[in-house]
Amino acid sequence: MSVRVLLADDQSLLRMGFRMVLEAENDLEVVGEAADGESAVQMVAALSPDVVLMDVRMPGINGLEATERIVEEHPASKVLILTTFDVDEYAFAGLRAGASGFLLKDTRPADLVQAIRSVAHGDAVVSPRVTRRMLELFGRHLPAGAQGGPGDGRDPRLARLTARELEVLGLVAEGLSNAEIAARLVVSETTVKTHVGNLLGKLELRDRVQAVVLAYETGLVRPG
Repeated sequence: MSVRVLLADDQSLLRMGFRMVLEAENDLEVVGEAADGESAVQMVAALSPDVVLMDVRMPGINGLEATERIVEEHPASKVLILTTFDVDEYAFAGLRAGASGFLLKDTRPADLVQAIRSVAHGDAVVSPRVTRRMLELFGRHLPAGAQGGPGDGRDPRLARLTARELEVLGLVAEGLSNAEIAARLVVSETTVKTHVGNLLGKLELRDRVQAVVLAYETGLVRPG
């Protein structure tokens, strides 16, 4: 079955470009376009897309508010935040609002397509390069409670993890891919995937994005 995609961006030329890229794929279908956050929320309710490409800065209800409402009211529809990154200071807030990841607007078409497929199948899209950059830029927006040191245990949920799972969580938060974590720990990539799945379950987290946010908020790892 095709992955149903809703485009939410106030720039019609960008929506047109995204549509052209996505409709060239046999398994992707653009079911609608929204020029503001309110319209995006309404269209999600009406169309039930699998994935929403959500711009951050739009008139009226911005992409962050729209993301929060969509995640709360229509959890089956996943949200990918779109950002120019050099000017948007709210991408981190978008992840906290429940987005399944975020992409730069200048991302390669092939990467955009793969990201949509990944999110539609329940994965999260936070590339290692973008994760590191995001946390460097937005680390200052973390709450005061996130200033503790590694393993300070301020969040009791961390006590649910084994030492290895805690180590894997820290490496995920540093922006390492599963393959990079496997190389660092000298284990197989399959083993890393198992650890990631276990820690997500124990921490009651939806995906890898939420794991990154929690690791920084609890002080398990720190920006920079």
